[in-house]
Amino acid sequence: GKNEYDLLVIGGGSGGLACAKEAAQFGRKVAVMDYVEPSPQGTTWGLGGTCVNVGCIPKKLMHQAALLGSALKDAQHYGWNISQPVHHTWSVMAQAVQNYVKSLNWGHRVQLQEKKVKYFNIKGSFSDPHTVRGLTKAGKETLVTADNIVIATGGRPKYPKHVAGALEYGITSDDLFWLKKSPGKTLPSFILYVSLECAGFLTGIGLDTTVMMRSVPLRGFDQAQMASLVTEHMESYGTKFLKRCFPIKVEKLKSDKLQVTWKNADLDTEETDSFNTVMWAVGRAPDTKTLNLETVGVKTNSETGKIIVDASEATSVPHIYAVGDITEGRPELTPTAIAAGKLLAQRLFGQSSELMDYENVPTTVFTPLEYGCVGLSEEAAVQRHGADNIEVYHAYYKPLEFTVAERDATQCYMKMVCLREREQRILGLHFIGPNAGEVIQGFALGIKCGATYPQMLQTVGIHPTCAEEVTKLHITKRSGLDATVTGC
Repeated sequence: GKNEYDLLVIGGGSGGLACAKEAAQFGRKVAVMDYVEPSPQGTTWGLGGTCVNVGCIPKKLMHQAALLGSALKDAQHYGWNISQPVHHTWSVMAQAVQNYVKSLNWGHRVQLQEKKVKYFNIKGSFSDPHTVRGLTKAGKETLVTADNIVIATGGRPKYPKHVAGALEYGITSDDLFWLKKSPGKTLPSFILYVSLECAGFLTGIGLDTTVMMRSVPLRGFDQAQMASLVTEHMESYGTKFLKRCFPIKVEKLKSDKLQVTWKNADLDTEETDSFNTVMWAVGRAPDTKTLNLETVGVKTNSETGKIIVDASEATSVPHIYAVGDITEGRPELTPTAIAAGKLLAQRLFGQSSELMDYENVPTTVFTPLEYGCVGLSEEAAVQRHGADNIEVYHAYYKPLEFTVAERDATQCYMKMVCLREREQRILGLHFIGPNAGEVIQGFALGIKCGATYPQMLQTVGIHPTCAEEVTKLHITKRSGLDATVTGC
Protein backbone atom coordinates (compact mmCIF):
# COMPACT_ATOMS: atom_id res chain seq x y z
CA GLY A 1 0.00 0.00 0.00
CA LYS A 2 2.95 2.43 0.18
CA ASN A 3 3.31 4.81 -2.74
CA GLU A 4 6.51 4.61 -4.73
CA TYR A 5 7.35 8.34 -4.72
CA ASP A 6 6.98 11.19 -2.25
CA LEU A 7 6.33 13.54 -5.20
CA LEU A 8 5.38 13.04 -8.82
CA VAL A 9 5.42 16.06 -11.14
CA ILE A 10 3.47 15.78 -14.39
CA GLY A 11 5.08 18.20 -16.82
CA GLY A 12 8.75 19.00 -17.42
CA GLY A 13 8.51 22.74 -17.94
CA SER A 14 9.84 25.61 -15.83
CA GLY A 15 7.47 25.22 -12.87
CA GLY A 16 7.47 21.43 -12.79
CA LEU A 17 11.24 21.06 -12.99
CA ALA A 18 11.78 23.74 -10.33
CA CYS A 19 9.38 21.97 -7.97
CA ALA A 20 10.91 18.54 -8.58
CA LYS A 21 14.52 19.67 -8.09
CA GLU A 22 13.65 21.64 -4.95
CA ALA A 23 11.84 18.64 -3.45
CA ALA A 24 14.85 16.43 -4.19
CA GLN A 25 17.01 18.82 -2.16
CA PHE A 26 15.08 17.67 0.92
CA GLY A 27 16.06 14.06 0.28
CA ARG A 28 12.63 13.07 -1.02
CA LYS A 29 12.00 10.46 -3.69
CA VAL A 30 10.84 12.43 -6.73
CA ALA A 31 9.79 11.64 -10.30
CA VAL A 32 9.01 13.80 -13.33
CA MET A 33 6.73 12.63 -16.13
CA ASP A 34 6.95 14.61 -19.36
CA TYR A 35 5.91 14.04 -22.95
CA VAL A 36 5.68 16.49 -25.86
CA GLU A 37 2.76 15.87 -28.18
CA PRO A 38 3.82 16.88 -31.72
CA SER A 39 2.19 20.03 -33.07
CA PRO A 40 -0.33 19.63 -35.93
CA GLN A 41 2.62 20.37 -38.24
CA GLY A 42 4.71 17.64 -36.61
CA THR A 43 7.08 19.80 -34.56
CA THR A 44 8.38 18.32 -31.33
CA TRP A 45 11.19 19.09 -28.86
CA GLY A 46 12.91 17.99 -25.66
CA LEU A 47 12.68 18.48 -21.90
CA GLY A 48 12.24 22.02 -20.57
CA GLY A 49 8.74 23.14 -21.50
CA THR A 50 7.47 26.11 -23.47
CA CYS A 51 9.99 28.71 -22.29
CA VAL A 52 13.09 26.73 -23.21
CA ASN A 53 11.86 25.24 -26.48
CA VAL A 54 9.24 27.45 -28.11
CA GLY A 55 9.02 30.55 -25.93
CA CYS A 56 11.25 32.96 -24.04
CA ILE A 57 14.64 31.53 -25.02
CA PRO A 58 14.40 31.18 -28.82
CA LYS A 59 12.23 34.32 -28.99
CA LYS A 60 14.79 36.49 -27.18
CA LEU A 61 17.64 35.10 -29.30
CA MET A 62 15.80 35.86 -32.55
CA HIS A 63 14.86 39.27 -31.16
CA GLN A 64 18.58 39.81 -30.57
CA ALA A 65 19.29 38.85 -34.18
CA ALA A 66 16.93 41.60 -35.32
CA LEU A 67 18.47 44.16 -32.92
CA LEU A 68 21.89 43.39 -34.39
CA GLY A 69 20.50 44.22 -37.82
CA SER A 70 19.37 47.63 -36.55
CA ALA A 71 22.76 48.13 -34.88
CA LEU A 72 24.51 47.55 -38.21
CA LYS A 73 22.56 50.48 -39.66
CA ASP A 74 23.45 52.66 -36.67
CA ALA A 75 27.11 51.62 -36.86
CA GLN A 76 27.73 53.68 -39.99
CA HIS A 77 26.91 56.86 -38.07
CA TYR A 78 29.55 55.88 -35.52
CA GLY A 79 32.31 55.41 -38.08
CA TRP A 80 32.02 51.73 -38.95
CA ASN A 81 32.40 51.02 -42.67
CA ILE A 82 29.74 48.41 -43.42
CA SER A 83 28.72 47.79 -47.00
CA GLN A 84 24.99 47.98 -47.60
CA PRO A 85 22.65 46.25 -48.01
CA VAL A 86 23.38 43.57 -45.42
CA HIS A 87 21.70 40.18 -45.74
CA HIS A 88 20.41 37.79 -43.12
CA THR A 89 20.53 33.98 -43.46
CA TRP A 90 17.68 32.30 -41.57
CA SER A 91 19.20 28.82 -41.59
CA VAL A 92 22.39 29.99 -39.83
CA MET A 93 20.43 31.77 -37.09
CA ALA A 94 17.91 28.92 -36.71
CA GLN A 95 20.62 26.27 -36.42
CA ALA A 96 22.49 28.24 -33.76
CA VAL A 97 19.32 28.89 -31.74
CA GLN A 98 18.12 25.29 -32.05
CA ASN A 99 21.52 23.92 -31.02
CA TYR A 100 21.48 26.09 -27.91
CA VAL A 101 17.95 24.95 -27.03
CA LYS A 102 19.03 21.31 -27.43
CA SER A 103 21.91 21.96 -25.03
CA LEU A 104 19.36 23.21 -22.48
CA ASN A 105 17.26 20.08 -23.01
CA TRP A 106 20.30 17.95 -22.23
CA GLY A 107 21.23 20.14 -19.26
CA HIS A 108 17.82 19.60 -17.66
CA ARG A 109 18.15 15.81 -18.04
CA VAL A 110 21.60 15.89 -16.46
CA GLN A 111 20.35 18.02 -13.55
CA LEU A 112 17.51 15.58 -12.84
CA GLN A 113 19.96 12.69 -12.89
CA GLU A 114 22.37 14.50 -10.55
CA LYS A 115 19.58 15.20 -8.09
CA LYS A 116 18.37 11.59 -8.35
CA VAL A 117 15.00 12.59 -9.81
CA LYS A 118 13.50 9.81 -11.94
CA TYR A 119 12.55 10.99 -15.44
CA PHE A 120 9.75 9.30 -17.34
CA ASN A 121 9.45 10.35 -21.00
CA ILE A 122 5.84 9.20 -21.14
CA LYS A 123 2.38 10.74 -21.41
CA GLY A 124 0.46 10.44 -18.16
CA SER A 125 -3.17 10.38 -17.06
CA PHE A 126 -4.75 9.77 -13.66
CA SER A 127 -6.01 6.29 -12.80
CA ASP A 128 -6.87 7.24 -9.22
CA PRO A 129 -5.90 10.14 -6.92
CA HIS A 130 -2.47 8.61 -6.16
CA THR A 131 -1.78 6.75 -9.41
CA VAL A 132 -0.77 8.05 -12.83
CA ARG A 133 -0.77 5.74 -15.82
CA GLY A 134 1.84 6.47 -18.48
CA LEU A 135 2.18 5.20 -22.01
CA THR A 136 5.42 5.15 -24.02
CA LYS A 137 5.51 5.81 -27.76
CA ALA A 138 5.55 2.05 -28.23
CA GLY A 139 2.41 1.66 -26.14
CA LYS A 140 4.09 0.16 -23.07
CA GLU A 141 2.22 0.97 -19.85
CA THR A 142 3.86 2.28 -16.67
CA LEU A 143 2.02 2.92 -13.40
CA VAL A 144 3.52 5.49 -11.03
CA THR A 145 2.18 6.07 -7.51
CA ALA A 146 2.98 9.08 -5.32
CA ASP A 147 1.94 10.64 -2.02
CA ASN A 148 1.82 14.10 -3.63
CA ILE A 149 1.25 14.97 -7.27
CA VAL A 150 1.91 18.31 -8.97
CA ILE A 151 0.34 19.09 -12.35
CA ALA A 152 2.52 21.44 -14.41
CA THR A 153 1.70 20.61 -18.01
CA GLY A 154 1.38 24.21 -19.20
CA GLY A 155 -0.46 25.12 -22.39
CA ARG A 156 -0.32 24.72 -26.14
CA PRO A 157 -1.29 27.22 -28.86
CA LYS A 158 -4.90 27.28 -30.01
CA TYR A 159 -6.02 27.29 -33.65
CA PRO A 160 -8.92 29.37 -35.00
CA LYS A 161 -11.01 26.36 -35.91
CA HIS A 162 -13.70 28.54 -37.49
CA VAL A 163 -11.20 29.57 -40.20
CA ALA A 164 -11.21 27.10 -43.09
CA GLY A 165 -7.71 25.73 -43.73
CA ALA A 166 -6.27 27.13 -40.49
CA LEU A 167 -5.18 23.77 -39.09
CA GLU A 168 -4.00 22.32 -42.39
CA TYR A 169 -1.86 25.23 -43.56
CA GLY A 170 -1.10 27.46 -40.58
CA ILE A 171 1.66 27.22 -37.99
CA THR A 172 2.00 28.59 -34.45
CA SER A 173 4.90 29.68 -32.28
CA ASP A 174 5.36 25.95 -31.54
CA ASP A 175 6.63 25.62 -35.13
CA LEU A 176 8.19 28.98 -36.02
CA PHE A 177 11.33 28.61 -33.89
CA TRP A 178 12.06 25.15 -35.31
CA LEU A 179 11.75 26.01 -39.02
CA LYS A 180 14.83 25.00 -41.01
CA LYS A 181 14.04 27.40 -43.85
CA SER A 182 13.02 31.06 -43.77
CA PRO A 183 9.26 31.59 -43.34
CA GLY A 184 9.42 34.24 -46.08
CA LYS A 185 6.48 36.59 -46.43
CA THR A 186 4.60 35.99 -43.18
CA LEU A 187 1.18 36.81 -41.77
CA PRO A 188 1.02 36.60 -37.95
CA SER A 189 -2.70 36.73 -37.27
CA PHE A 190 -4.44 37.92 -34.08
CA ILE A 191 -2.80 40.49 -31.90
CA LEU A 192 -1.48 38.75 -28.79
CA TYR A 193 1.95 39.79 -27.56
CA VAL A 194 3.63 36.74 -29.11
CA SER A 195 2.29 37.84 -32.51
CA LEU A 196 3.89 41.27 -32.14
CA GLU A 197 7.17 39.83 -30.85
CA CYS A 198 7.46 37.40 -33.76
CA ALA A 199 6.39 40.06 -36.27
CA GLY A 200 9.02 42.38 -34.82
CA PHE A 201 11.99 40.08 -35.25
CA LEU A 202 10.76 38.81 -38.64
CA THR A 203 10.62 42.41 -39.88
CA GLY A 204 13.98 43.10 -38.27
CA ILE A 205 15.74 40.35 -40.20
CA GLY A 206 14.28 41.67 -43.45
CA LEU A 207 11.16 39.59 -44.05
CA ASP A 208 7.91 41.00 -45.44
CA THR A 209 5.63 40.80 -42.40
CA THR A 210 1.97 41.77 -41.96
CA VAL A 211 0.05 41.52 -38.70
CA MET A 212 -3.71 40.99 -38.86
CA MET A 213 -5.44 42.45 -35.80
CA ARG A 214 -9.14 42.13 -35.16
CA SER A 215 -9.28 44.33 -32.05
CA VAL A 216 -6.94 46.14 -29.66
CA PRO A 217 -3.25 45.20 -29.52
CA LEU A 218 -1.65 43.77 -26.37
CA ARG A 219 -4.90 43.00 -24.57
CA GLY A 220 -4.28 42.86 -20.83
CA PHE A 221 -1.52 45.48 -20.98
CA ASP A 222 -1.87 49.24 -20.55
CA GLN A 223 -4.10 50.58 -23.33
CA ALA A 224 -4.05 54.29 -22.47
CA GLN A 225 -0.79 54.89 -24.34
CA MET A 226 1.59 51.94 -24.19
CA ALA A 227 -0.04 49.41 -26.54
CA SER A 228 -0.67 51.96 -29.29
CA LEU A 229 2.89 53.32 -29.05
CA VAL A 230 4.31 49.82 -29.47
CA THR A 231 2.33 49.23 -32.67
CA GLU A 232 3.06 52.75 -33.97
CA HIS A 233 6.77 52.08 -33.65
CA MET A 234 6.41 48.72 -35.37
CA GLU A 235 4.69 50.42 -38.31
CA SER A 236 7.52 52.93 -38.61
CA TYR A 237 9.95 49.99 -38.31
CA GLY A 238 8.40 48.34 -41.38
CA THR A 239 5.79 45.92 -40.05
CA LYS A 240 2.45 46.23 -41.87
CA PHE A 241 -0.88 46.01 -40.05
CA LEU A 242 -4.33 44.94 -41.23
CA LYS A 243 -6.46 46.63 -38.59
CA ARG A 244 -10.03 45.60 -37.75
CA CYS A 245 -9.64 42.57 -40.02
CA PHE A 246 -10.23 38.87 -39.33
CA PRO A 247 -9.43 35.80 -41.47
CA ILE A 248 -12.11 33.72 -43.16
CA LYS A 249 -10.14 31.01 -44.97
CA VAL A 250 -6.68 29.86 -46.02
CA GLU A 251 -6.11 28.05 -49.31
CA LYS A 252 -2.98 26.51 -50.76
CA LEU A 253 -2.11 27.65 -54.27
CA LYS A 254 -0.29 25.64 -56.95
CA SER A 255 2.77 27.79 -56.24
CA ASP A 256 2.69 26.45 -52.63
CA LYS A 257 1.88 29.94 -51.39
CA LEU A 258 -1.03 30.38 -49.02
CA GLN A 259 -3.89 32.61 -50.10
CA VAL A 260 -5.64 34.21 -47.16
CA THR A 261 -9.12 35.71 -47.42
CA TRP A 262 -10.20 38.09 -44.69
CA LYS A 263 -13.04 40.42 -43.77
CA ASN A 264 -12.34 44.13 -43.33
CA ALA A 265 -14.80 45.19 -40.63
CA ASP A 266 -14.44 48.93 -41.33
CA LEU A 267 -15.02 48.69 -45.07
CA ASP A 268 -17.33 45.65 -44.88
CA THR A 269 -15.34 44.03 -47.71
CA GLU A 270 -13.52 40.77 -48.33
CA GLU A 271 -9.86 41.00 -49.29
CA THR A 272 -7.14 38.50 -50.21
CA ASP A 273 -3.36 38.25 -50.40
CA SER A 274 -0.84 35.42 -50.59
CA PHE A 275 1.87 34.56 -48.07
CA ASN A 276 4.58 31.97 -47.63
CA THR A 277 3.67 31.41 -43.98
CA VAL A 278 0.56 32.04 -41.88
CA MET A 279 1.12 32.01 -38.12
CA TRP A 280 -1.74 31.89 -35.63
CA ALA A 281 -1.45 33.66 -32.28
CA VAL A 282 -4.92 33.02 -30.86
CA GLY A 283 -3.79 32.24 -27.33
CA ARG A 284 -2.89 29.09 -25.44
CA ALA A 285 -5.13 26.34 -24.08
CA PRO A 286 -4.20 24.42 -20.89
CA ASP A 287 -2.85 20.97 -21.70
CA THR A 288 -5.33 19.03 -19.55
CA LYS A 289 -7.51 17.03 -21.93
CA THR A 290 -5.65 13.74 -21.57
CA LEU A 291 -5.00 13.99 -17.81
CA ASN A 292 -8.35 12.43 -16.86
CA LEU A 293 -8.87 15.08 -14.17
CA GLU A 294 -12.60 14.52 -13.87
CA THR A 295 -11.99 10.93 -12.72
CA VAL A 296 -10.10 12.07 -9.61
CA GLY A 297 -12.22 15.18 -8.98
CA VAL A 298 -9.77 17.97 -9.85
CA LYS A 299 -11.95 21.00 -10.62
CA THR A 300 -11.31 23.23 -13.61
CA ASN A 301 -12.80 26.45 -14.94
CA SER A 302 -15.36 25.31 -17.50
CA GLU A 303 -14.67 28.31 -19.74
CA THR A 304 -10.86 28.38 -19.74
CA GLY A 305 -10.13 24.75 -18.91
CA LYS A 306 -7.55 25.86 -16.35
CA ILE A 307 -7.19 24.17 -12.98
CA ILE A 308 -8.65 26.01 -9.99
CA VAL A 309 -6.15 26.36 -7.15
CA ASP A 310 -6.03 28.17 -3.83
CA ALA A 311 -3.27 30.41 -2.46
CA SER A 312 -1.14 27.36 -1.67
CA GLU A 313 -1.45 25.99 -5.26
CA ALA A 314 -3.71 23.18 -3.95
CA THR A 315 -6.47 21.84 -6.20
CA SER A 316 -9.86 20.56 -5.05
CA VAL A 317 -8.21 17.20 -4.25
CA PRO A 318 -5.95 16.92 -1.17
CA HIS A 319 -2.33 16.12 -2.13
CA ILE A 320 -2.84 17.16 -5.80
CA TYR A 321 -1.40 20.58 -6.68
CA ALA A 322 -0.89 22.66 -9.83
CA VAL A 323 1.56 25.39 -10.81
CA GLY A 324 2.31 27.55 -13.85
CA ASP A 325 0.29 28.40 -16.94
CA ILE A 326 -2.21 25.62 -16.29
CA THR A 327 -3.61 27.35 -13.18
CA GLU A 328 -6.55 29.74 -13.20
CA GLY A 329 -5.85 33.43 -12.53
CA ARG A 330 -2.05 33.20 -12.53
CA PRO A 331 0.26 35.19 -14.83
CA GLU A 332 1.56 33.03 -17.68
CA LEU A 333 5.22 33.76 -16.97
CA THR A 334 8.22 31.48 -16.51
CA PRO A 335 9.63 33.19 -13.39
CA THR A 336 6.31 32.98 -11.52
CA ALA A 337 6.01 29.27 -12.35
CA ILE A 338 9.56 28.64 -11.13
CA ALA A 339 9.04 30.58 -7.90
CA ALA A 340 5.65 28.95 -7.24
CA GLY A 341 7.12 25.48 -7.86
CA LYS A 342 10.02 26.02 -5.47
CA LEU A 343 7.82 27.46 -2.73
CA LEU A 344 5.37 24.58 -3.08
CA ALA A 345 8.17 22.03 -2.58
CA GLN A 346 9.42 23.97 0.45
CA ARG A 347 5.95 23.94 2.00
CA LEU A 348 5.47 20.23 1.32
CA PHE A 349 8.86 19.02 2.53
CA GLY A 350 10.75 21.88 4.17
CA GLN A 351 8.42 23.07 6.94
CA SER A 352 7.91 26.42 5.19
CA SER A 353 4.65 28.35 5.14
CA GLU A 354 5.63 31.00 2.57
CA LEU A 355 3.09 31.49 -0.24
CA MET A 356 3.76 32.80 -3.73
CA ASP A 357 2.98 36.52 -4.08
CA TYR A 358 1.62 37.23 -7.56
CA GLU A 359 1.34 41.01 -7.06
CA ASN A 360 3.73 43.41 -8.82
CA VAL A 361 5.35 40.84 -11.09
CA PRO A 362 7.42 42.58 -13.81
CA THR A 363 7.27 41.53 -17.45
CA THR A 364 8.45 42.71 -20.87
CA VAL A 365 7.17 42.45 -24.42
CA PHE A 366 10.20 41.99 -26.69
CA THR A 367 9.01 44.03 -29.64
CA PRO A 368 11.61 46.03 -31.66
CA LEU A 369 11.19 48.85 -29.16
CA GLU A 370 10.67 46.90 -25.95
CA TYR A 371 7.80 47.50 -23.53
CA GLY A 372 8.40 46.64 -19.89
CA CYS A 373 5.99 47.08 -17.00
CA VAL A 374 5.42 46.22 -13.36
CA GLY A 375 2.26 46.67 -11.32
CA LEU A 376 -1.10 47.95 -12.51
CA SER A 377 -2.00 49.41 -15.89
CA GLU A 378 -3.70 52.81 -15.80
CA GLU A 379 -7.05 51.16 -16.57
CA ALA A 380 -6.65 48.59 -13.79
CA ALA A 381 -5.59 51.28 -11.31
CA VAL A 382 -8.67 53.37 -12.12
CA GLN A 383 -10.91 50.33 -11.82
CA ARG A 384 -9.45 49.36 -8.47
CA HIS A 385 -9.06 52.78 -6.83
CA GLY A 386 -11.25 55.19 -8.84
CA ALA A 387 -10.15 57.84 -11.33
CA ASP A 388 -10.12 60.62 -8.72
CA ASN A 389 -7.62 58.71 -6.60
CA ILE A 390 -5.04 58.20 -9.37
CA GLU A 391 -2.20 60.48 -10.43
CA VAL A 392 -0.20 59.68 -13.58
CA TYR A 393 3.31 61.06 -14.18
CA HIS A 394 4.65 60.61 -17.68
CA ALA A 395 7.23 61.78 -20.20
CA TYR A 396 8.68 61.18 -23.62
CA TYR A 397 12.46 60.95 -23.76
CA LYS A 398 15.26 60.41 -26.26
CA PRO A 399 17.90 57.73 -25.56
CA LEU A 400 21.40 59.12 -25.98
CA GLU A 401 22.36 56.28 -28.31
CA PHE A 402 19.59 57.39 -30.69
CA THR A 403 21.07 60.86 -31.20
CA VAL A 404 24.20 60.22 -33.27
CA ALA A 405 22.42 57.48 -35.22
CA GLU A 406 19.58 59.96 -35.93
CA ARG A 407 16.97 57.40 -34.90
CA ASP A 408 13.37 58.41 -34.32
CA ALA A 409 12.47 58.41 -30.61
CA THR A 410 8.82 59.41 -31.03
CA GLN A 411 7.56 56.32 -29.19
CA CYS A 412 10.14 56.28 -26.35
CA TYR A 413 7.82 56.92 -23.44
CA MET A 414 7.29 56.12 -19.77
CA LYS A 415 4.61 56.64 -17.19
CA MET A 416 4.18 56.07 -13.49
CA VAL A 417 0.71 55.38 -12.08
CA CYS A 418 0.42 56.48 -8.45
CA LEU A 419 -2.14 56.76 -5.71
CA ARG A 420 -2.96 60.47 -5.28
CA GLU A 421 -3.43 60.35 -1.51
CA ARG A 422 -0.77 60.71 1.20
CA GLU A 423 2.67 59.39 0.18
CA GLN A 424 1.66 58.65 -3.46
CA ARG A 425 2.52 54.96 -3.54
CA ILE A 426 3.51 53.74 -7.01
CA LEU A 427 0.90 51.33 -8.40
CA GLY A 428 2.46 50.73 -11.81
CA LEU A 429 5.48 51.66 -13.90
CA HIS A 430 5.45 51.39 -17.70
CA PHE A 431 8.46 51.91 -19.96
CA ILE A 432 8.92 51.76 -23.74
CA GLY A 433 12.50 51.91 -24.95
CA PRO A 434 15.78 50.06 -25.42
CA ASN A 435 16.45 47.30 -22.88
CA ALA A 436 13.06 47.81 -21.22
CA GLY A 437 13.32 44.46 -19.45
CA GLU A 438 16.59 45.41 -17.78
CA VAL A 439 15.20 48.81 -16.77
CA ILE A 440 11.97 47.45 -15.28
CA GLN A 441 13.75 44.62 -13.47
CA GLY A 442 15.69 47.16 -11.42
CA PHE A 443 12.67 49.24 -10.45
CA ALA A 444 10.53 46.17 -9.72
CA LEU A 445 12.19 45.65 -6.34
CA GLY A 446 11.34 49.17 -5.18
CA ILE A 447 7.73 48.89 -6.29
CA LYS A 448 7.45 45.45 -4.67
CA CYS A 449 8.63 47.10 -1.44
CA GLY A 450 6.00 49.86 -1.67
CA ALA A 451 8.07 52.66 -3.23
CA THR A 452 6.46 56.10 -3.46
CA TYR A 453 6.70 58.87 -6.01
CA PRO A 454 8.72 61.19 -3.68
CA GLN A 455 11.17 58.33 -3.04
CA MET A 456 11.61 57.89 -6.78
CA LEU A 457 12.45 61.58 -7.15
CA GLN A 458 15.03 61.19 -4.37
CA THR A 459 16.69 58.33 -6.24
CA VAL A 460 19.86 59.43 -8.02
CA GLY A 461 19.91 58.17 -11.58
CA ILE A 462 22.85 56.67 -13.46
CA HIS A 463 23.87 59.18 -16.13
CA PRO A 464 23.43 58.96 -19.06
CA THR A 465 20.95 56.07 -19.19
CA CYS A 466 17.34 55.60 -20.25
CA ALA A 467 16.50 54.31 -16.76
CA GLU A 468 17.69 57.62 -15.33
CA GLU A 469 14.71 59.35 -16.93
CA VAL A 470 12.32 57.41 -14.65
CA THR A 471 13.86 59.15 -11.62
CA LYS A 472 13.23 62.55 -13.23
CA LEU A 473 9.50 62.18 -13.90
CA HIS A 474 8.04 65.47 -12.71
CA ILE A 475 5.28 66.19 -15.22
CA THR A 476 1.71 65.35 -14.23
CA LYS A 477 -0.88 64.27 -16.79
CA ARG A 478 -4.35 65.40 -15.81
CA SER A 479 -6.16 66.26 -19.05
CA GLY A 480 -4.12 64.57 -21.73
CA LEU A 481 -1.24 66.96 -21.06
CA ASP A 482 1.93 65.78 -22.78
CA ALA A 483 5.53 66.40 -21.85
CA THR A 484 8.95 65.76 -23.26
CA VAL A 485 12.06 65.23 -21.17
CA THR A 486 15.38 65.28 -23.00
CA GLY A 487 18.56 64.16 -21.23
CA CYS A 488 21.51 66.52 -21.23
